[in-house]
Amino acid sequence: MHEGMNSESLFQRALKVAPGGVHSPVRSFKGLDRAPVFFKSAQGAYLTSVEDKKYIDFCQSFGPLILGHLDPEVKEAVHKMVDTAWTFGATEIYSLELAEWITSTLPFMEKLRFVSSGTEAVMSVLRVARAATGRDKILKFEGCYHGHVDNLLVKAGSGLAGAAASSSAGISAQVASQTLVTPLDDEAALEAVFQAHASEIAAVIIEPLPANYGLLVQRPEFLKKVADLCKKHGSLLIYDEVISGFRVGLDGMVGKTGIRPDLVTYGKIIGGGFPVGCYGGRADLMNLVAPSGDVYQAGTLSANPVGMRAGLVTLQKMQRVNGWNVLSERTQKFVKSLQAGFDKKGLPLQVSSEASLFWIHGKSDKTIRTIEQIPANQGVNFKKLFLTSLDKGVYLAPNAYEVGFVSWAHTDEILAEAAEKIISSAE
Repeated sequence: MHEGMNSESLFQRALKVAPGGVHSPVRSFKGLDRAPVFFKSAQGAYLTSVEDKKYIDFCQSFGPLILGHLDPEVKEAVHKMVDTAWTFGATEIYSLELAEWITSTLPFMEKLRFVSSGTEAVMSVLRVARAATGRDKILKFEGCYHGHVDNLLVKAGSGLAGAAASSSAGISAQVASQTLVTPLDDEAALEAVFQAHASEIAAVIIEPLPANYGLLVQRPEFLKKVADLCKKHGSLLIYDEVISGFRVGLDGMVGKTGIRPDLVTYGKIIGGGFPVGCYGGRADLMNLVAPSGDVYQAGTLSANPVGMRAGLVTLQKMQRVNGWNVLSERTQKFVKSLQAGFDKKGLPLQVSSEASLFWIHGKSDKTIRTIEQIPANQGVNFKKLFLTSLDKGVYLAPNAYEVGFVSWAHTDEILAEAAEKIISSAE
């Protein structure tokens, strides 16, 4: 079926039928001066292109595939589910089993609601927060990404502390004005925003491990300050764990920080590679959601049974094989190998990591915690490294500010091979 095809010609076809030839912007290789690779299959730690070239994959669909592509146990469960039912549009046992597993494993998730994406989860949780508090404004942090919800596709404005401007066309100034923005890692700026707007802030939403604009590991003291100010002023605290949830550990950043948010959003890993998201937390807040309460939210394919089964099997396997600790150890070994190779060549490159996430960036004399601290030449350095690594058979996420993901399928041997190829690609 794919004989004679090549990525360049397929991309030209795609440009005729989709904006930029893609269905999500980062896939387009924008700014990389070449057509994106078109893939036809995947297995374990590898992707195979239409040209039949194999790549070690550190994108892993941007995080959901913590076990790798086509994990045998997940595959068996998915095949069985597909032969049983595709979707019900009615109550069923599969979402119940996953919901029971999550709520029994994570005490702070008293109740939850499944949706079809992380963006949808964030959109819904903001509605709950506004209903619960009777307030309108949401406070977010520059450098955190929460999906393409209108209210949160904003950046810091040039006016008063907390002022916001849209970062996408098609978002009205009125919508943007309902969101306040403050820098990460800046307690003084955070306090200033609360001083000016405390009575208006329904919720503060934060990625406790920002991982969509580089890997910006936050100080525990800063995260505690966020929580304390929320509690003091009656604002809800929302942790967006779409990326970090079930990635940094069984209980995510909630467990790592010891901070219990009011509401949490999840996605990616809980669907095992299928379109799933969820939001949940305090039972009294979740009981505001229809049909229990007046906050309306619905979805035709919410809690799709294939994703429910894939997610549950993924999580159960990770728990059974001590997956989080094993992946963290493998990743640290891999990161140390990369760093040693860069240092040996005298290259101004550095690797930041957390659990099974890593990010290659320019050297910095301190931990990068804000987007302002990212080295100015990040894009140029990444382009060279990405394209040469690609030629050598390593597929990194095609953007200088995206992180890499290590999966269960990335054995020490595969990681050693990848490290050698990436190091040899650096200059």
